[in-house]
Amino acid sequence: MPKNPKINSILIIGSGPIVIGQACEFDYAGSQAARSLREEGIEVILINSNPATIMTDPMNADHVYLRPLEKKYIIEILEKHKVDAVLPTMGGQTALNLAIDCDQAGIWKKYGVEIIGVDIKAIETTEDREKFRMKMIELGINVCRGRTARSFLEGKEIAQEIGFPLVIRPSYTLGGSGGGFVDKPENFDKALTHGLHASPVHEVLVEQSVMGWKEYELELLRDGNGNFIIICSIENFDPMGVHTGDSITVAPAMTLPDTLYQQMRDLAIRMMNGIGQFAGGCNVQFSVNPENDYIIAIEINPRVSRSSALASKATGYPIAKIAAKMAIGYNLDELINPITGSTSAFFEPTIDYVIVKVPRWNFDKFPGSDRSLGLQMKSVGEAMGIGRNFQEALQKACQSLEIRRNGLGADGRELHDQESIKHSLAHPSWDRLFHIYDAFKIGLSFKTIQDLTKIDAWFLRQIEELIELEKQIEEYDLTDLPYDLMLAAKQKGYADRQIAHLVGSKESKVYKRRNEMGIKRVYKCVDTCAAEFEAKTPYYYSTFNTSQDKPDNESIVSDKKKVVVLGSGPNRIGQGIEFDYSCVHGVLAARECGYETIMINCNPETVSTDPDISDKLYFEPVFWEHVYDIIQHEKPEGVIVQLGGQTALKMAEKLDKLGIKIIGTSYHSLDWAEDRGRFSALLRDLNIPYPNFGTVRTSDAAVALSRNLGFPLLVRPSYVLGGQSMKIVINEKELEQHVVKILHDIPDNNILLDHFLEGAIEAEADAICDGEDAYIIGIMEHIEPAGIHSGDSHAALPPFDLSADEIRQIEEHTRKIALAMEVKGLINVQFAIKNGVVYVIEANPRASRTVPFICKAYQEPYVNYATKLMLGEKKVKDFNFNPHKNGWAIKIPVFSFNKFPNVNKELGPEMKSTGEGIFFIENLQDDFFRKVYSERNMYMSR
Repeated sequence: MPKNPKINSILIIGSGPIVIGQACEFDYAGSQAARSLREEGIEVILINSNPATIMTDPMNADHVYLRPLEKKYIIEILEKHKVDAVLPTMGGQTALNLAIDCDQAGIWKKYGVEIIGVDIKAIETTEDREKFRMKMIELGINVCRGRTARSFLEGKEIAQEIGFPLVIRPSYTLGGSGGGFVDKPENFDKALTHGLHASPVHEVLVEQSVMGWKEYELELLRDGNGNFIIICSIENFDPMGVHTGDSITVAPAMTLPDTLYQQMRDLAIRMMNGIGQFAGGCNVQFSVNPENDYIIAIEINPRVSRSSALASKATGYPIAKIAAKMAIGYNLDELINPITGSTSAFFEPTIDYVIVKVPRWNFDKFPGSDRSLGLQMKSVGEAMGIGRNFQEALQKACQSLEIRRNGLGADGRELHDQESIKHSLAHPSWDRLFHIYDAFKIGLSFKTIQDLTKIDAWFLRQIEELIELEKQIEEYDLTDLPYDLMLAAKQKGYADRQIAHLVGSKESKVYKRRNEMGIKRVYKCVDTCAAEFEAKTPYYYSTFNTSQDKPDNESIVSDKKKVVVLGSGPNRIGQGIEFDYSCVHGVLAARECGYETIMINCNPETVSTDPDISDKLYFEPVFWEHVYDIIQHEKPEGVIVQLGGQTALKMAEKLDKLGIKIIGTSYHSLDWAEDRGRFSALLRDLNIPYPNFGTVRTSDAAVALSRNLGFPLLVRPSYVLGGQSMKIVINEKELEQHVVKILHDIPDNNILLDHFLEGAIEAEADAICDGEDAYIIGIMEHIEPAGIHSGDSHAALPPFDLSADEIRQIEEHTRKIALAMEVKGLINVQFAIKNGVVYVIEANPRASRTVPFICKAYQEPYVNYATKLMLGEKKVKDFNFNPHKNGWAIKIPVFSFNKFPNVNKELGPEMKSTGEGIFFIENLQDDFFRKVYSERNMYMSR
């Protein structure tokens, strides 16, 4: 059936601010869906309250509403626009819940809006745990024994029937919120109460525990004719008991026999047919008893999910794009596969490589938090590795995490204590993968490791093989390391740094030696069809071929002028979706200037890793060795490092040393901002005030310096983002303790001590500069007092109570600093204002978290402008600036403290928010603003 002619305008509901359990995978899905619908001539209206997303950019929709995701704002939109249909499947649980609320209130019916991509009955069946259980039984599909409890008493009765261990799953929640395993009766009352409160409808499913069983997922698409395709199978490395968002996952499934896969495929199709007849996508989760292959259904999500983004990037098949077209009436056999550009979209992808996703956690931001992994998701992001085998993909995923590891093992950071290792194996936390490696390394038996982890033997053998290879390599030094062992190590994903550690050498020497041996990276294409058809989308990963005579390199280098943009890696607190926004706009601006754009990133959730965005996508770790090999292969004009946060900036020094051009602000100027001695000398020369400070490398020096600076002091390491390890200390004992902690966590780092200006107001300015002229794009005043990290503070654009003279000082300081540092591109300057004097706290000559916010509030594409300045294609005076200034835009930090119930909501100089929202007000008497302002001191801590 072709496109439904009755649908000419569609409302897409976004997912709101980033929280644990609902991250930028929905920005990717929503952006792709919006573009897909506009290709069909459909008017797209979009509502989302997250200003940091590409989804809320004017290029994606005809009308963008940066409004809270509430019924009254949906009504406001429906009053203004003739909306034919609503697509709620691209905005996670938030969008589905809002769609249900609007349906129950009769809003869709009143305004004649059709729900597409799913139906309300399907949402209710899948989200109401009891309805889901009963539907599965009706369909003849096995589920866990259990029932739904709507009261404390009912829950107690069900637990008595089932017996322990059991599991509690609240209805209508995201990321497993409120759920958990209960082993003993004495722990049940507290867990049940927590679950009932977590569910918005105050009901929980109490069911038998299948902890230790194997877990699998299938991604499905179904069109209006009932045609089905399975996009891919995903296997959880961790068994049941760890939320799939916190589990290492592998695609395609490694240990799933074809007979079981076919059974799962049939069950998944039966499940999707059973919940409704809508055209769209579904994610289905199964559990398998490893003793007898008994399959049970865990859940079905009738929307795009976290796993949909992973499956799209794993296969190259654009699930959200195709699902959006099916929602308006197209059938699969009427659509073209966008990757090949010639074959039908009605096919099941075939992949001749392996992908491994490893989650990224931020427990260090929440001291005292429960770090154990269970049914409630706690990770803040993820990295994905692609390789020709599981071991290569696993090593590349570990290299992508940016946790100061060079991969899985072979870096001298192993744990050696047997009891600690055993405890970690039995009680999964963020580092269990590394401790499995350590367990094999210290000689724990295979049986012990499997008994403690319940992880499939195949996966454990893969890690055991790595240890065996390392033992062989350690028998040699670099000069006599055999070709076969060097090649085997590279084919199993080992970084040059890891090999250097094993043979007692240096990374640069290993790199030189392996190239002399002819062991060089080749690049393969992700094409959905295992190279059966030619791919039109240049989406690549690296590997090492057995035959160097026939490298079979699928990434053909063009003779066009080209530029590399370094991405920001996995999401984490302090470096989130805002930097992906900047990377995407950097790529698009460079394309406008006639450059072939090359994106390097390893985050499967993001828009920057959508193959449609850049001319070439390398899905590789943003890790020196990988980046350098791509640069050597492509030979670009230069590299843009100022858009990808600290991940990209950390590459600047090496790039500069090797003579690789940094596009825009030079390494000399980038380092100026990090070297407090040089930066303060600059401020002194410019006659700009700054708090007294000093730099130390020992606790003794810190104590001595504190006697000159005076308390309170702000203590922080160099070269970090998101206020990592920042703290305000008020005496010598606290100072010494914190300096020792920083030196342990980040060895060989300069530690900065600043006199803290108590009672000051904080503000920040963002500017673009061409080296000769600077334009300030926005000044934001923080509503909370100085001492709370800028990412955790509410802020107003423009300032709401700074004097004209204070604003003048901010503007003058910003311009002076930008020009003196010869900035070409973006710069963010942070200020503390006390007694009418504006002090400079720090300057960052790069994209900041606030840039997307200012772009959205003022409706101007500042990252596009900044990139053209970096490339030397434009000057500041060439732009006709016309910011839309109307009232104030308030930045609202969003936290995920609910995932860490033992942690108090205390805010200080280290960032803890996971996302942000935007709220527009016309005047300062607005109720929302007055409430935020009245509570500005509530959570201040140190």
